[in-house]
Amino acid sequence: MMRLWRRLGLGALSIVLLALLWEAYKAVGPAGGVDMAGLQLLPRTTDLAMPHIADMVIRALEPVNSSAGSAPVWIAVLLAGVSSLGTASVGLLIGSVIGVLLALLMQRFRLAESAVLPWLVLSQTVPLIALAPLIVSWGGRVQIGAFEWERWMSVAVIAAYLAFFPMAVGALRGLQSPDAIHTELMRSYAAGWWKSLLYLRLPASVPFLLPALRLGAASAIIGTVVAEVSTGAKGGIGRLIIEYAQSGSSDPAKAYAPIAVAVVMGLIAAGVVAALGLLLPRYRRNEISA
Repeated sequence: MMRLWRRLGLGALSIVLLALLWEAYKAVGPAGGVDMAGLQLLPRTTDLAMPHIADMVIRALEPVNSSAGSAPVWIAVLLAGVSSLGTASVGLLIGSVIGVLLALLMQRFRLAESAVLPWLVLSQTVPLIALAPLIVSWGGRVQIGAFEWERWMSVAVIAAYLAFFPMAVGALRGLQSPDAIHTELMRSYAAGWWKSLLYLRLPASVPFLLPALRLGAASAIIGTVVAEVSTGAKGGIGRLIIEYAQSGSSDPAKAYAPIAVAVVMGLIAAGVVAALGLLLPRYRRNEISA
């Protein structure tokens, strides 16, 4: 518990330091930024490019637009963040199930590992921005009775596509982690593959699964935001990032609210995984870093 509070304190301190660094650079940095050979090495410090932190907070408390009954910005981005977080959770669940099943298959059959693992690595080289429209197009053709494929389902599939890889690799390493002496002991007890999996391999894989789940959760969040931007899915934080960025020239502070919520989404996902790890202390003695 003390370690958890220390991590929370360091996280809060890092946010404060980041805000101080932002304001310090805005105070002393050149208004036009720093260019070298046509490349923008350091950002501009004008109010249009770098609003003050206080201006961002004040703008988040104001209405989205001047129309009557318009909700404050922070409520709009909070609702969008909840929607995106729900979609990312679905994607993480699907990706985790697929990743663990693939890991079980590869651990059980050495031939499957040799055949599947290279394709898993190759799958992550496909550009997400090119894959998203294809998934939307394929999903739009799915119709079973009264069931119709919705746009958020395509976003969840894309999130699962990014989340399943770290889960598959982490679970495979965990399932293969028991020492030979332990596997031989289970064999001497005439324990079959299922009993060895239940009593030996799965408990031994927890120190690998938790870091993999953290990476998978972060990947699902990133995949959800990028997919919402690429597919034009409404109601999510990715859509608000595009909409608010379009008014950046006239209202620059407004564009940072959905970005901040996207960061908070990642922190929530990491916090949930950390809370899950607190329920499994006896299996985390040899946990590897993510």
